Order: sequence, then C-alpha cells, then structure tokens
Amino acid sequence: MSNREVVVLSVGGVRFVTRASTLQQFPESRLARMLNDDDQEFKLVNGEFFVDRDGTLFSYIMDFLRTLQVSLPTDFSDYQRLQREAEFYGLYPLADLLSQEHLLKPRLEILEVRFSLHEMQAFFRIFGSCSSTVETLSEQITVFAGQQSGQSWNSPFPSQKPLVPLPLERPSHHDMVFQCGTDYSAGDQFVARYVSIKPDNRKLINGTNVLGLLLDTLLKDGFHLISTRTVSSEEKVECYSFERMKRPPGLTLRVRQTPGSPGAVQAKRSQAQKGK
Repeated sequence: MSNREVVVLSVGGVRFVTRASTLQQFPESRLARMLNDDDQEFKLVNGEFFVDRDGTLFSYIMDFLRTLQVSLPTDFSDYQRLQREAEFYGLYPLADLLSQEHLLKPRLEILEVRFSLHEMQAFFRIFGSCSSTVETLSEQITVFAGQQSGQSWNSPFPSQKPLVPLPLERPSHHDMVFQCGTDYSAGDQFVARYVSIKPDNRKLINGTNVLGLLLDTLLKDGFHLISTRTVSSEEKVECYSFERMKRPPGLTLRVRQTPGSPGAVQAKRSQAQKGK
C-alpha cells in the first residue's frame, strides 16, 4: 500500500482523494501507518479506505496535512471535537495547537468615529479596541496643509503652492485625531487642511465629504455600523460605532518539520495581515 501515489478515503461517507505523501507528513500518525497496513481501524473496501469518523471535521485534518497550517472559519466552534479527531488520527501537534483555543477564536472588534463641525473646520477622533487596526487605518489617512490666499470651505483644491503632509495626532495606540477645513490666519490668508484616505486619491477639504469617505472605507473593510448618536448637540459632536469579528494573529498556525528529524515538529504563529 505504501507504494501507491493516490489514496482514496471514505470518512463518514465523505470521499477524499489525496497523495500518499500528504498522509505521510507525520510518519508516526495513524494515517501514515494506515498505508502500511499497520492499523486495523482503517478498512480497505473496493480500493478505498473506510473510516467511521466525522467527514466534515476530517476536511480540516486534510487541509492541515496539505498546508501544515490551521485555518478555521470565523464561525467555527467545534474546537474540542476537532482536537479529539486529531488525537484519534495521531496528529498530536495539531491536537496541541487546537488545545490553545483562546488563540484560535475570533474576537469582537469595536471602532468608534467622533465627528464635530466648528464653522469651516471639521474634527475627527477615531478610537479602536484593536491597536493594529488603528495603526493600519492611520497609514491610510494623510492630512495635507498649506497657506492659501482667499480660500474658503468650498474652494477647489489649490494649485498655487505645494501642500505639506502632516502627521496624525496619536494620543495613544488605540486612537488618532485629525482635522480638515480652513482656518483664518492673517490678512486674506487661510490655513487649509485637506484629507486623503487611501485607496481614494482625492484630497478633500469638506468635513462631510471626508466623513462619508471614511465611513465607506470602514464598511468595505468588513466593519458593520451598529449605532449613531449625537454626543453633544450644542457642540455638534456625532458618534458612529462599528464592529466586526476579527481573526486574532494566532488563528493561522504553521507547523514545520525539523530537518533531520522526520517526526519532530515546531509550532510557529504566522503574522496575520495588518488590521485584519
């Protein structure tokens, strides 16, 4: 049996086709021993190995053997059952990873946008429960400033002088502050602040337009608007609250075999995409 390249398994009525080398990723596992007829739990029927186990959960076992990673859906909840299946197949590195359930479960992420208008200026403060998301968002937002003559709230983008990018204010790792609009300086001079939010290339000065683009950016990034409220009607402060289920950085775990030691493995947390 160990010489065959293609192996067919019927697990709980679900059919899987794979390479023998995939099942031999961990030589001490029952799946590897199965190919050598060393495990009577697996019956060969009409050229297929029959296994009386959960076929749905076995799909995650196969994904692990093919990629050497644990990648589970956001709504996955059967961690203990999958751990039990991994132990049944003798895949103890996988079982050990699944026992760290707190690393694998997605968590609820909250983001809050506060927006206020004062004459021809708009002020934004963004707070997020996940600092990496706030950091990623801050990298998308750029404020440009320049002193212009006779500029007003609705003036078009000025081309007289180059605009200077300004760093966003970061009171903490969890929030950022910026503003846009025009502020009277001296004589007929105005300090104009424009906001650009990637991947949009526009530079916007109108606070309402910036707010609309910001909210649209968050929605496209998987956030859901859960509430809007007026914090202060006198100061015209509005608050927009968002949430999304975020995969923690440890959701994808890589297991690699140590060179020169076929049965040994090392666990390594892979770096997730920033802000995801």
